[in-house]
Amino acid sequence: MLIKTDSRHLYLQVIDRLKKDIEAGIYKEKEKLPSEFDLAKQLGVSRATLREALRILEEENVITRRHGVGTFVNPKPIFTSGIEQLYSVTDMIKQGGMEPGTIFLSSKTQVPSEEDIHRFSCNEEEEIAVIERVRTANGNPVVYCIDKIPNNLFPWEFSYNDGSIFDILEQKNGKKITHAVTQIEPIGYHDKVSQILECDPETALLVLKQLHYNENDEPVLYSVNYFKADSFSFHVVRKRI
Repeated sequence: MLIKTDSRHLYLQVIDRLKKDIEAGIYKEKEKLPSEFDLAKQLGVSRATLREALRILEEENVITRRHGVGTFVNPKPIFTSGIEQLYSVTDMIKQGGMEPGTIFLSSKTQVPSEEDIHRFSCNEEEEIAVIERVRTANGNPVVYCIDKIPNNLFPWEFSYNDGSIFDILEQKNGKKITHAVTQIEPIGYHDKVSQILECDPETALLVLKQLHYNENDEPVLYSVNYFKADSFSFHVVRKRI
C-alpha cells in the first residue's frame, strides 16, 4: 500500500491514493479510516503529509473528521451538477437514478412581508401562498422545501404531494419557469431541518434561496430549499472574460 513517489508533492499523491481506495471500496461510505498513525505507516508518509492530504479531502467533502473520534468516508452525492443549470428538485432526484417522492407538511396563505412585496412587486393586500414539503429519494428525506407563490397564481385544486411545482405552475397558469437568481449558503446542524431530514450531527446542509422567473421575466416562485450536503453536490463553471 506504500505510495510510489513521482514528481508531484507527496500529499497530492496521498489524496489520489485515498480517493482510489475509496472508489475501489477498500474504505466504504460512512466507514472509519485507520488512525493517522496507522494510515501514515501504511502509506509510508509522515503524519504531517497525511494531515495535509486529509485537510484537503475534508474541504472537498470526501471525508469528515470528528475531533476525538476519527475520520469517516462521506457518502457520494446522489446528484451533482453545475449550479448554472436550473432543474426542479424532482428532476434532480430522477437524474440521480432515484425515485422522487413528497411528504406534504403544510400550506397556508399569509400577508406579504416587505421582502415578498419587493420580490413579487405586489401590494400589502395581495396574499402569499406558502407550501412546506419534504422531498424524498427512494423514500429517504433529502430536501426540505419552503415555496412562496403569489396567491393568485397558486392552484389550490392541485395536489402538492407529488410532482414538481415547476410543472404544476406551468400546467395551471402557463407560467413556465425559465431562469432563477440563486443564493447559496452552507450551514451546519439546524435544529428543525436536520431532524426532519434525519441528518447525522456532522452532516452539513446547503441552502439554496431562489427567485424564479417565467419567460416574460416575471417573478412567480420564491423557494428556500435545504439540501443534505452528503446527498447533493453543486459546482459552478466560471469563465474568464
